[in-house]
Amino acid sequence: MRKPIPSPDELGKLPPDGGPEFNRLVFAKSPYLLQHARNPVDWYPWGEEAFRRARDEDKPVFLSIGYSTCHWCHVMEHESFEDTGVARLMNDAFVNVKVDREERPDIDNVYMSVCQFMTGGGGWPLTVMLAPDKRPFFAGTYFPRESRFGRPGMLDLVPGIQEAWRERRDELLKSVDTITGYLRSAGDATSSELGLDTLTACYRQLAERFDSRNGGFGTAPKFPTPHDLTFLLRYRKRADDEQALHMVERTLAAMRAGGMYDHVGFGFHRYSTDAEWLVPHFEKMLYDQALLAIAYVEAYQATRNESYARTARETLTYVLRDMAAPEGGFYSAEDADSEGVEGKFYVWQHAEVMSVLGDEDGVMACRVFGIRPGGNFSNPHCPPGTNIPHHAAPLADLAKELRIDEGELQRRVEQWRRQLFEARERRVRPGRDDKILTDWNGLMIAAFAKGFQTFGEEKYLKAAEKAADFILNGL
Repeated sequence: MRKPIPSPDELGKLPPDGGPEFNRLVFAKSPYLLQHARNPVDWYPWGEEAFRRARDEDKPVFLSIGYSTCHWCHVMEHESFEDTGVARLMNDAFVNVKVDREERPDIDNVYMSVCQFMTGGGGWPLTVMLAPDKRPFFAGTYFPRESRFGRPGMLDLVPGIQEAWRERRDELLKSVDTITGYLRSAGDATSSELGLDTLTACYRQLAERFDSRNGGFGTAPKFPTPHDLTFLLRYRKRADDEQALHMVERTLAAMRAGGMYDHVGFGFHRYSTDAEWLVPHFEKMLYDQALLAIAYVEAYQATRNESYARTARETLTYVLRDMAAPEGGFYSAEDADSEGVEGKFYVWQHAEVMSVLGDEDGVMACRVFGIRPGGNFSNPHCPPGTNIPHHAAPLADLAKELRIDEGELQRRVEQWRRQLFEARERRVRPGRDDKILTDWNGLMIAAFAKGFQTFGEEKYLKAAEKAADFILNGL
């Protein structure tokens, strides 16, 4: 468990570099930067001080961008940034800069574009090496401590970059002009007029990538992309194309049934690591809740299917319960990890479920939620027999199998969920990023407003008004 950050009075007594126990990030406000305040890496926040030192000492800059609920950011920190050996190498070779991508999306956008241009991919943690004038010459994402599986480790990467900077700098910087030119041309690009041909082309591209078996688009990993679904709902109405609606409904049903949805506490996890929506990356982001709630509300408006309304309401319930700040506004995210293990808060052993629910209800609940004695997925960080709750089959089919009325089964599922929720609340919760971001709150306000317009529930209107008032008056 991380030690608490010093109080304001204690901070006032620290030297500008944080002293022997901290680095300069101890003076930051970002939860992500504060997570790294005790690293032995001599971190700087983004700013002129860091780049002035890089120029004065003729050193490259090691830029690391992430966010507080990012699992692989935690992994890289524990493996490398908390390791005194790696930190010693980094402090000797670089001026080291940490950026919270949610606090500085402008910086993240520039260097993520660089990473995608140089490597064909991106993600967080984002790792970029810069010349002192901020021009990038190397980019990647997560690097382990030791080299493995063809991926260079920090113990090899850092000395390699340092040696190249000293001995082969011209060669190292050859790519700088090309990258700078790419960024400039990308910034100058102008979009063509948006017309029906563009909308039709977009629809066809989504149809080609649609996974008719599992829902969603493409293969693993699968992200929810609710903006694609709301586009398809509009395309269906414009073009009277029922295939567009089919893609939406198949995807919404699959996401709701899978482990990417939190069947015990509500809300959606970040994305699915598999094509079947079973095994999620367990963090929960505010913007996903907002956009997915909107997608389910609009699907209900288009179809009057009550399952979409239920999912939207449950998602808004999660946000009100766990993500709403008392003064108004909504927090940014909840972590994937608790007690150092991704998903530990959310997964179950078969015996746990049986203990909470009893023999008769436990057997039925395990069938409904796909809980098996041997587990329903494998994870090297979780003990054998670990399960992710999901709907093993549609409730209508399960009701027939269990010889019970579907409405009665739905009532029992809610009863079991409440019992499991109460038991889960006694566990160590994942960390929460309590930043309140204007843009993400705008999405959440829109979701609550749309929920009020559709369902007429006053609590949604009050939540939207309270958040809007907080942003207008306080941010």
